[in-house]
Amino acid sequence: MRLKDKVAIVTGSGRGLGKGIAMKLAEEGAKVVIADMAAADDTVAEIVAKGGTASAFAVNVSKQEEVQALIKYAIDTYGTLDIMVNNAGINRDGMLHKMPVENWQMVIDVDLTGVFYGTQEALKHMRAQGSGRIINISSGSWLGNIGQANYAAAKAGVVGLTKTAARESARKGITCNIICPGFIETDMTLKLKEVNDGAAWDSMMQRIPMGYAGKPSDVGNMVAFLASDEAAYITSEVINVGGGMIV
Repeated sequence: MRLKDKVAIVTGSGRGLGKGIAMKLAEEGAKVVIADMAAADDTVAEIVAKGGTASAFAVNVSKQEEVQALIKYAIDTYGTLDIMVNNAGINRDGMLHKMPVENWQMVIDVDLTGVFYGTQEALKHMRAQGSGRIINISSGSWLGNIGQANYAAAKAGVVGLTKTAARESARKGITCNIICPGFIETDMTLKLKEVNDGAAWDSMMQRIPMGYAGKPSDVGNMVAFLASDEAAYITSEVINVGGGMIV
């Protein structure tokens, strides 16, 4: 197991993409804190049932004091923090000229500022111990996407934030990388199969060269690699994952 006895936090891991990441890290031997808006006891139970170690912590990543409490919990519970995966995110889609300011701000607060808080607080501990892995989840939409000005801006910000963190932290033994998933099959995206008798889903599949949606496990595999000792010299990379999506 590549991550035996490492301690990891995965935000937004109660379900969907984050859950897939957390399950993979636990499979590789990491002790995982399942951090989500509500305590994700079901995910913890699945990991424990498979012989892994996990615990849940409820957190709103847009609140600095709650992220600070999350980091403290992981260190108090498991003794350290080796891997920080900032995955939590929301979307509030709408055309730019009609987008309510509150929808803009809500997405920026969670998807960008939340990643800033998670990265900053993890770095404080990791710099002191001289090692660590920070893996931030952006999106293929960081290059721009119709109806997602807020989401694209936040995810592009994550790219710049992570590249800067990598440059500042590499000499402290800390790597910082970004994964930009393409179209991933989750509870949220599967709802497209219900739109216009599946036409929305079919349209999305036609845009993907390999013709299929990525799985949460695809992203989980990449996170596990970046968190491992094998990836010690990979930092500040923008990695696209999922269904052969070209971004």
